[in-house]
Amino acid sequence: MKLLVTGGAGFIGSAVVRLAVARGHQVVNLDALTYAACLDNLSCVADSPLYAFEHADIRDRAALTRIFATHRPDAVMHLAAESHVDRSIDGPGDFISTNINGTYEMLEAARAYWQDRGRPQAFRFHHISTDEVFGSLGPTGRFCETTPYDPRSPYSASKAASDHLVSAWHHTYGLPVVMTNCSNNYGPYHFPEKLIPVIILNALAGKPLPIYGDGSNVRDWLYVEDHADALLLVLKKGALGRSYTIGGENERSNLELVRTLCAILDLQRPKASGSYADQITFVTDRPGHDARYAIDPARIRDELGWRPSVTVEEGLRRTVAWYLENEDWWRPLLARKGVGQRLGVAP
Repeated sequence: MKLLVTGGAGFIGSAVVRLAVARGHQVVNLDALTYAACLDNLSCVADSPLYAFEHADIRDRAALTRIFATHRPDAVMHLAAESHVDRSIDGPGDFISTNINGTYEMLEAARAYWQDRGRPQAFRFHHISTDEVFGSLGPTGRFCETTPYDPRSPYSASKAASDHLVSAWHHTYGLPVVMTNCSNNYGPYHFPEKLIPVIILNALAGKPLPIYGDGSNVRDWLYVEDHADALLLVLKKGALGRSYTIGGENERSNLELVRTLCAILDLQRPKASGSYADQITFVTDRPGHDARYAIDPARIRDELGWRPSVTVEEGLRRTVAWYLENEDWWRPLLARKGVGQRLGVAP
């Protein structure tokens, strides 16, 4: 199978590319190389005959048409997106442009290619999205595929719009699509502006470990390599027009998560005195901060036989160890715009 992966130099996209190449698929990575992309994420496959890179923007229809015609993929895995909630609060325009307009251009380019090839039944357009489109949960309940959409941030609103576009292109034009909505990912190569890498790197630097509000916000944590495995499975076996929610079945409050990270760091890189937990600092909450996310993965489990294989404790141990061993990867990224700064505090 030849896959066209958009955003393949990003965190989740690069995990998909690495796994797909390891399984013998040909992969074309289409990436605009914006601030959060890093080709070093793909150093292990860069020289593989199964891997090709196209530096292009998903909003550029002419480039998309050329790439489809040149590479003739059997399937598209659409991951390219602006994804940081705090950045969406400060600058929503980029999220509207990339996540909505970019998805529209991808759908139209894919539709034209699919139609020109005689509408092959085996073609797939897999749209990868987030559980944040469903809004915020109270202390009970979980998101599933039929949960009504209720996005609360510019980021989640832009992803909700892109989800609806993909569904519309399936129902209106017959484009063969599958869709997934995932919970919070973490693991190796996580760009150092998200919570887990921020905590690890701030701890190592002796800086405060910032926690929004009182730390009670709950997320369902999904190890990125488990997610990549689920995405390739949905691409291969998911029912056309169907969506699948993918979760790690690992709910933790932000405070619980940070304390676990501190305990792991205490073991793997002990301080001269005290605990890394002594650096925990509570900061003003994010505007519109969703209280809780949790996913019911019954559909992907019952229909496709998938369950996460990594517990949050094991995944966090692997993640901390990876960051301790790969300073040459993350150190240069700290100089990129906005990294290390508090973003998303606009009233």
